[in-house]
Amino acid sequence: MITVEELAAIPLFATLQPSDLAQLAQVAADIRLGDGEYVVHEGEEPSFLLVLSGTLDVMKLVDGIERKIGERAAGKMHGEIPLMYGSPFQAGGRAAGPTRVMKVSSRQFHAIADTSPEITKAVGDLARERLGGLRGIAAEPHPAQVTIVGHRWDAACLALRHFLASNQIVFDSLPSDAPDFAARWQGPPVAEEDLPVLRLTDGSLLVKPRPREVATRLGLTTNPRLEEYDTVIVGGGPAGLAAAVYGASEGLRTLVVEREAPGGQAGTSSRIENYLGFPSGISGHELASRALRQARRLGAEILITRTIDAIDTDARSITLDGGDVIHGRTVILATGVSWRRMTIDGFDRLIGKGIYYGAARSEAGVTQGLDIHLIGAGNSAGQAAMFFANHAATVTLVVRGDSLEKSMSRYLIDQIQGKTNIRVALQTEVRGVDGDDHLTSIDLVDRATGDVRREACGGLFVFIGADAETGWLPAEIARDPRGFVLTGEDLVKAGRWSQDRDPYLLETSVPGFFACGDVRLGPVKRVAAAVGEGSMAIAFVHQYLQRYATLPPPAVVAAAMRAPAG
Repeated sequence: MITVEELAAIPLFATLQPSDLAQLAQVAADIRLGDGEYVVHEGEEPSFLLVLSGTLDVMKLVDGIERKIGERAAGKMHGEIPLMYGSPFQAGGRAAGPTRVMKVSSRQFHAIADTSPEITKAVGDLARERLGGLRGIAAEPHPAQVTIVGHRWDAACLALRHFLASNQIVFDSLPSDAPDFAARWQGPPVAEEDLPVLRLTDGSLLVKPRPREVATRLGLTTNPRLEEYDTVIVGGGPAGLAAAVYGASEGLRTLVVEREAPGGQAGTSSRIENYLGFPSGISGHELASRALRQARRLGAEILITRTIDAIDTDARSITLDGGDVIHGRTVILATGVSWRRMTIDGFDRLIGKGIYYGAARSEAGVTQGLDIHLIGAGNSAGQAAMFFANHAATVTLVVRGDSLEKSMSRYLIDQIQGKTNIRVALQTEVRGVDGDDHLTSIDLVDRATGDVRREACGGLFVFIGADAETGWLPAEIARDPRGFVLTGEDLVKAGRWSQDRDPYLLETSVPGFFACGDVRLGPVKRVAAAVGEGSMAIAFVHQYLQRYATLPPPAVVAAAMRAPAG
């Protein structure tokens, strides 16, 4: 506890009366931090912080990378800008070695400072000074970490843009046929046959790189640090990231294996308006970004660009592409789903060249000033329509049914109706697509009359539902005919549970293997539901490990699980 004598020795509080110092000592939190621990994170509510001993590093996200922008030594305060301007923290505070910090809530601080105008003036002066420093950081040039050079309609360029955006890498995209290419390109000549080319900040070039190569060069994690984990999470969407956050926070050795980039389909949602705790909504990209930072901060390992070649359910071993083998005492399947494909003639030829499944935010520039179409009537299609309406000249929702009300949330319908450049084509289907090196037009059929019309189209985005891609899973993990993983009671109903105990709610047909999120058979496919199931999966992992942790896998564990539950 902070004493009155300690407070009296701090110059800032020299004008306070003994009664005020006593009140401050009563409400002040005495926080002791170890090296690397945070006392506050960027974006948190205002409070007054004063370093009593040690040092706080001031940390801020700049272009998606956490960067040290200053430090606070003993006797220095942090949080003056939020206090004076009523804003969230513009930068976090992380201990550089053992550090002791006094923390007082904004309300309590102002109540005490009102008795001493000198305190308010001192904090206000410092706030204005440091606000100038933040403005200087904002005004600094922030060069992109990567520059992509290639053809606008090249599918390889599309894949790289999506990969970089999903992994929160700041990049510039420079079309090789841009009129100002020579002025903007500061590297050596690039041969047409070498495209796409990536230039890194150190000037090095990557020719036709694969995502794994890019990830390695950018310092992203692609190899596991350990051979065995308490839980291995397959998939880095909302369910997988939620499981990673809860698993790591509870001390489990936690590994996430993601084949592309964290975020999943939710990462492409332009705006999620009904997610609890975000009254103004939040983009799927921002939600995934926050969850990823949180999971990493708590100690979870996140592997990207890695796929799974095989799972041995008896040995609890997972073979990654490239031959790496890891062991998981438990496994959580959170692989999500993939967009259902269309079978229109010529469709596949134009994928990435004007036709896209889903809607990555990185493709906003492709739609600038164009007339685009979206196929679908669910929330994903509605969110994408709202997002692209800020870039495209017109957005047309192509809907098979006779209304949006059957499949889209009311708030989205109301927003769409308020956008003058969004129109809804009900009882309409895409019959054909046309274009040489990229999409130029589509054929639409009126399902009521059979009439066909051709419309110019600068981009076609498809949201027609999704299926589980689980054919790679071992046969021991039960699935329904569409590939969704059976868990809990559904296993019992299907006759796929052979143990003498009831399965946990999210447990698969293999004890100790769990499934959560969209890959699991269930009626609710929502981000909030996936996050909830990811956290629930960790609760079941704990129960499983507590019961069987002392038994050597796999044979003894299997025998023990056949015994009646205690």
